[in-house]
Amino acid sequence: MNAPASTNMLRALGPEHRTLLLGTAREVSFAQGARLFGEGGRADRFWIIRSGVVDLDLHVPGRRAAVIESLGRDDLLGWSWLYGPHVWRLGALAATPVRAYEFDAAAVRDLFSRDPVFGLAVSHWVGEVLADRLHAARSRLLELYGPQGGGGLD
Repeated sequence: MNAPASTNMLRALGPEHRTLLLGTAREVSFAQGARLFGEGGRADRFWIIRSGVVDLDLHVPGRRAAVIESLGRDDLLGWSWLYGPHVWRLGALAATPVRAYEFDAAAVRDLFSRDPVFGLAVSHWVGEVLADRLHAARSRLLELYGPQGGGGLD
């Protein structure tokens, strides 16, 4: 559940870029059971989880939403804000009470135009997170819906 070194913002960004990004943050909290966002909604913010657990889920017609991954401390919550059309690809539900840093996506993207090196660093970090999440989603979906023992498709 904790972010690998390559996807953990504290390790992925240099000190000056961390400071710049955290300078745009505000502290927020969510009660257990709160829906942070749903598939198809406008992706206009993102979070770094400080404490608690958030489940990423995927709508499955005729079934309950499938939990794809659970995120915890230091994990990035939300990447759709960076890539057009800025629409959530998954949903997110607070599995426990959550405290997080919240970032306004437009403000962070505006910083990219003023500091392209910062923009590249953040984009690389989010790309690493995305690659990690896609692998986790694939593995979880095979576990849930694949044929018995179908996990060896690499």
